[in-house]
Amino acid sequence: MNIQVKSGEATSVTTDMLVCLGYEQEKTWSKVIRPIDKKLGGLLTDLRKSGEFSGKANQTTLLHINGKLGAKRVLLVGLGAWETMTLDRVRQAMGTAVKRARHIKAKGMACVIPDVPKAIDKLDQVAQAMAEGMLLGDYRFSEYRTDHTEDRKTLQSCTLLAPSSASQARVTLGAKRGQTLGEATCFVRDMCNHPANVMKPSRVVAEAKTIAKESKIRLKVLDRQHMKKLGMGGLLGVGQGSIEPPHFIILEYSGGPKTQRPVVLVGKTVTFDSGGISLKPSENMEHMKADMTGGAEVLAAVRAVSRLKLHMNVIGLLPVAENMPGGRATKPGDVLTMLSGKTVEVQNTDAEGRLILADGLAYATRLKPACVIDIATLTGAAMVALGNVAIGMLGNDDALKAAMRQAGNDSGERVWEMPLWDEYFEQLRSDVADMRNIGGRGGGMITAAMFLSKFIGDHPWVHLDIAATDWSASECACFSKGPTGTGTRLLIQYLINRANGS
Repeated sequence: MNIQVKSGEATSVTTDMLVCLGYEQEKTWSKVIRPIDKKLGGLLTDLRKSGEFSGKANQTTLLHINGKLGAKRVLLVGLGAWETMTLDRVRQAMGTAVKRARHIKAKGMACVIPDVPKAIDKLDQVAQAMAEGMLLGDYRFSEYRTDHTEDRKTLQSCTLLAPSSASQARVTLGAKRGQTLGEATCFVRDMCNHPANVMKPSRVVAEAKTIAKESKIRLKVLDRQHMKKLGMGGLLGVGQGSIEPPHFIILEYSGGPKTQRPVVLVGKTVTFDSGGISLKPSENMEHMKADMTGGAEVLAAVRAVSRLKLHMNVIGLLPVAENMPGGRATKPGDVLTMLSGKTVEVQNTDAEGRLILADGLAYATRLKPACVIDIATLTGAAMVALGNVAIGMLGNDDALKAAMRQAGNDSGERVWEMPLWDEYFEQLRSDVADMRNIGGRGGGMITAAMFLSKFIGDHPWVHLDIAATDWSASECACFSKGPTGTGTRLLIQYLINRANGS
């Protein structure tokens, strides 16, 4: 989708559909919409008075206006109450608008930028949220369909109408940033939608090679032999049951001074998780093609910081493997020696994500990081604890956790902190090794993070468990059914905020 920014009167813009965003219980239309209402003879006001349009979040009313404006139609979309307004409401409203535009087969639409409360009154942030919402709401994956009827319902362009010519540059900045973040999320959704017979470890390497062509990015890929030399027993152990060899991908973006310590991102990249010898139930196992969401999000984040030209250094690490049963597969009771030198008793081969992440985190400590963030579809316990709304966050550094919390609020991909107390390690004690890879049913999200904490040393570190948020069972404003890419914008927003010193 081509997103552009123009200034000028909304009443004269030529488009298939003009989008106006309104608040619930708003007595009068905002100053940016009043000229439209006046041109329509007070029609928008009449709709409010009659209750046909109340402004509830994501409510829509479509008007055919018979040549009274440059636009063919006007779409009203509700933002909910002014008092509780958030940027995420803007995203959802724009996602709703895009779906409605596609439904009527509109090729282009324009949108008036709404007035917002002072708490979020920054034009670039509002424009960013609008652009993100449009791209997220417009996303579809149809690569393996032979019926392309739906592809004809394509919105080709959207114009954001800046309040004035003086504000156009600010709106353009936000829109471009939003387009980068939206495209990053759609990239992750694509990777996770591909079936596991296509998105193999080798395909992830190919995607990394493509990203390495972006500005200031270098790539290194470690093969099985190199990993053996290093002693990556966790990653090798998880991948040894599959005919697909594991890989360890290192993407380095150098946008800051050479002396600046990098932010290191580590993403769980299991291209298919059968559970290994501890085989998963067959119901919904097909969703396990998305067990590489964390790694895909790290790829997308590194690509985004390059496109945004952020003045910082970022390194993305992807331990990539396929977890399959087989004659060579790791067995329950096996002991693995990790990159850090610690030994782990594998009591459940379906707790494989923490094994590959442990090697990824240990490698990260060798890079003299400013901080380390890992992101993973790690535990079903995250769904039990938090449902499918919040990302579980654990870590060892209060400042980093606070920054991640702020990025979550900015991006709409919110995090919720869980405790990481030493007492939880008691559940991980092994009779035969330094630790075991499962800690029992109680506190499963916490014990998984506690396991990871033993491989990061004293470096500032945050763990993000996206297992409950990475898949949507139904379609909504900014999600289609299936992989959501949730966590992508959180990572990139954190990096933007850090680069901007906020």
